[in-house]
Amino acid sequence: MTTPADRPPSVDTLARRLAEQSTLPHPMLVDAARAAIADGGRFDEAADLVRGLERSLLTPVVNATGVLLHTNLGRAPLAHSQAARAQTVEFDLATGERGSRQRAVGQLFARLCGAEDAIVVNNNASAVLLVLAALAEGRDVAVSRGESVEIGGAFRVPEVMEQSGARLVDVGTTNRTRLSDYERAIERPDTDVSLVLKVHPSNYRVEGFVEDTPVAQLATLDVPVVADIGSGLIDATVPWMKGAPPAWLNGEPAAVQTIADGADLITFSGDKLLGGPQAGIIAGRRELVQRCAKHPLARALRCGGLVLAALQDVALSYLHKTVCDDLAFWRMVAQSPDALRARADAIVGAAGVGTVVDTEALPGAGSAPGITMPSIGVAVDGDRLAELRSFDPPVIARTRDDRTTLDLRSVDPADDPHLTHTLSRL
Repeated sequence: MTTPADRPPSVDTLARRLAEQSTLPHPMLVDAARAAIADGGRFDEAADLVRGLERSLLTPVVNATGVLLHTNLGRAPLAHSQAARAQTVEFDLATGERGSRQRAVGQLFARLCGAEDAIVVNNNASAVLLVLAALAEGRDVAVSRGESVEIGGAFRVPEVMEQSGARLVDVGTTNRTRLSDYERAIERPDTDVSLVLKVHPSNYRVEGFVEDTPVAQLATLDVPVVADIGSGLIDATVPWMKGAPPAWLNGEPAAVQTIADGADLITFSGDKLLGGPQAGIIAGRRELVQRCAKHPLARALRCGGLVLAALQDVALSYLHKTVCDDLAFWRMVAQSPDALRARADAIVGAAGVGTVVDTEALPGAGSAPGITMPSIGVAVDGDRLAELRSFDPPVIARTRDDRTTLDLRSVDPADDPHLTHTLSRL
């Protein structure tokens, strides 16, 4: 005979108990309660389901991996807030008429890059797709075999080319491509080359018996040159930082220098070395930029008001040269090893756990492949990754040789007290 104590609780009763421990919306708690009752009705099972739901949502974390632009953690961390008011996304205050969504941010990035004009779309893959569709649909595009690459997220140059309606013409060889290779491709009677696309191989590096053709040489050709510089470094001289440019930036293509070398258009990401939100920027000759802006794909790939406002703030920070104060990525870059070591010493001293160690941080997100920067971390014995992820906020670290390291270059100093508390509880 079944007694009341043996009966599973009602869905409503269990959902109310779950609400005492969770801030999830009531309908989600009801779903968890129903699932648990169907499986026997234990509260612990329902609570586990709720915790799983909570951890499946977007969650702020402390990035202690030493990868500054961690793709799985959202790349460049960015603080942005704005009032819940209407804004002039497509409204011209001077005329009172409908305006361009691209004008505000476009003019700022054109100024930053030394270009005639600029527009923004929702990521750099979109930027490349739009350029090819607007300028080369039904025609040929010359690309070095060494730059016909696949990067993160299965972005393959040949497949993007196919989707745009353009035709890929391979130029040169995997390891060596000269100006004469492009010239021959353009002059061949069986080709109709509309532009040359130069792609920065952002997530790998070829060394040894190699040769490529720089933009300054490509600019002497009789067709437009589009340079996908990828990572979004604005200026190779990094005028927003004190002292010489960081050594790890050597060889990284930059917007200002690429335009100055004669590229007709450049494309790059907003959430990598730029330090902003996910976006793709197209900058260069006004006539070509406007052809992209008027293409039907431009509407499908456009950014919303939140991203535009965040990009505007980022661009203004560059123009004010306050980047190292305003943007988290460049604050991380600007930290000296001595400052990092002082933070690590303080954390270990207060927590009573761990060892201060020298580490090497990475730019991440395919930026400056194969390059590291000196850093300092705190190491503890054993694989503690799962434990660290269980805290609030979770701490994401790295492990090697049965030792877990928390690299401080990718950690905001404001999170040091949380690291201290976390380590003390391990």
